[in-house]
Amino acid sequence: MELFYWAVFGGLSLVVAGLELSKNSKDRITTSAAFNAFKNNYVLVYSLMMAGDWLQGPYVYFLYSQYGFDKGDIGRLFIAGFGSSMLFGTLVGSLADKQSVSCFLSCFLSFNMGMLFLIQFVAGRNFDQQWLSLTFSKAIFFGNGLVAILSGLLGNVLTDTLGFGPVAPFDAAACFLAVGMAIILSSWTENYGDPSESKDLLTQFKGAAVAIASVSDEKIALLGAIQSLFEGSMYTFVFLWTPALSPNEEDIPHGFIFATFMLSSMLGSSIAARLLARVSPKVESYMQIVFAVSAFSLFLPVIASVNAFPITVMFGMCSIFLFMASILQRRLASVAESHRTKSQDWTSMKERDPESEPLTD
Repeated sequence: MELFYWAVFGGLSLVVAGLELSKNSKDRITTSAAFNAFKNNYVLVYSLMMAGDWLQGPYVYFLYSQYGFDKGDIGRLFIAGFGSSMLFGTLVGSLADKQSVSCFLSCFLSFNMGMLFLIQFVAGRNFDQQWLSLTFSKAIFFGNGLVAILSGLLGNVLTDTLGFGPVAPFDAAACFLAVGMAIILSSWTENYGDPSESKDLLTQFKGAAVAIASVSDEKIALLGAIQSLFEGSMYTFVFLWTPALSPNEEDIPHGFIFATFMLSSMLGSSIAARLLARVSPKVESYMQIVFAVSAFSLFLPVIASVNAFPITVMFGMCSIFLFMASILQRRLASVAESHRTKSQDWTSMKERDPESEPLTD
């Protein structure tokens, strides 16, 4: 079995390396030196924060099981963790304009608020908004890709090779979060935003509810639904993969398997970076295929001869979530295309010279 893990990891590594080394000028976006300095600093901090998160990820379920918790207890602990993230993450998100405060909190709470910070940074420093996509791609590539892979391998070394046990990755995570906090406090300046746009938390929630319920902008509700379905499927998989691979508590290399998962994510990030640098195809189009393929992949344990109830049922639930996301993505593509068509028609009407039109009786 270890040979299988190494073969998959090695094959994916070669594909990712080939994609990255074969990038040409069409796949790169030219930015200013000031933005590059900002981007590198942000990606460094984001990567450190994510390292603190990824070190813990492969061993959460395993650590609970080592303390004698059964599947039901672990499931309830996962729900409690995600519930606290929903509650406190929302509150911390409202502080995104107060970056030093919210980033400082994220170091302790280990919340992934990075994308909110990035948007606020770009808006506060008058950088080109189109460069957001580049920075998102870099942050995902390093923070959710390369760093995640290295974190999984480091966790595997600490736990299995050095024999420090499943608590060691959590101790290492605290160190990475502390380093990230030190960089934030020493190099990030405060962005106070526009005081005229300062709103209290309740007003922000009301505005968000109105925007979601707005019939005139269906895209917001569709994006929220798609994101929720994807996140629901992903976090269910986060809970499932450990008991699915070791139903009888077999000894498996948790960190190495996690690194392989994240190598696949890194492959997706590399492909996405290429697609984002091109005008066509539109993201609304190819994401339908991504969700459909993902739904089929997660349905395989259901149709295979795997005697692991109720895990197979939960995999089926993940598959249904992603299939629904694919359908909603198709609707989103239709809405986006409709908006583009209306915008083009309106632009052509404004540019038309009425004096050049022939008069008719």
